Amino acid sequence: MEIIRYAPLKPARWANGGGTTRQVAAGTAPGSTEPWDWRISIAEVASAGPFSPLPGIDRILTVIDGELIALTVDGVEHALEKHRPYRFSGDADTSATLPTGNLMDLNLMTRRGVFKGYMAIVELSKKRPHPVFEGQYAVLLQGSATVSDAASDAAGPAAEAVELGRYDTVAGAERAPEISGRGFLAVLSIDPVEADH
Repeated sequence: MEIIRYAPLKPARWANGGGTTRQVAAGTAPGSTEPWDWRISIAEVASAGPFSPLPGIDRILTVIDGELIALTVDGVEHALEKHRPYRFSGDADTSATLPTGNLMDLNLMTRRGVFKGYMAIVELSKKRPHPVFEGQYAVLLQGSATVSDAASDAAGPAAEAVELGRYDTVAGAERAPEISGRGFLAVLSIDPVEADH
């Protein structure tokens, strides 16, 4: 069971100085020469300004701390409230303003034609653990939660629950780990795009 703890992740300052980003996880397709073909990151946004262009990349952004970001994509403004994922193209001319002040956002970026990304915000339950399947990553956005390995064989020992901190991420696996508690979870799915034959 893989847990990516938020606290030790190193912040990288943006080129425009408007914030910092911590990379949670990234990967490439087999044989790829790119630095990454998918990437999950958490950003602290401290000032308004333009987004760096990312040609060929599809993006999903969700405000995870703070109230609101106003995103202008190719001249159209979108007011994005907390916990509402928004998909847009990295090719688009994009800028942001912060009507309610500094915020944090969760980002999923996928290389178009190689991977397709999805993001859903789910409410946790103590009674129904949420499984994290292979190809998924689950980020604890708020609340308190524990994760345990997939249920052991009936005869085996009970799976031990591990405490999660805010913004800790659980990587999915074939034997899906299960998260339970109270609060909100972002579930990110990264699916390879099948090449046409």
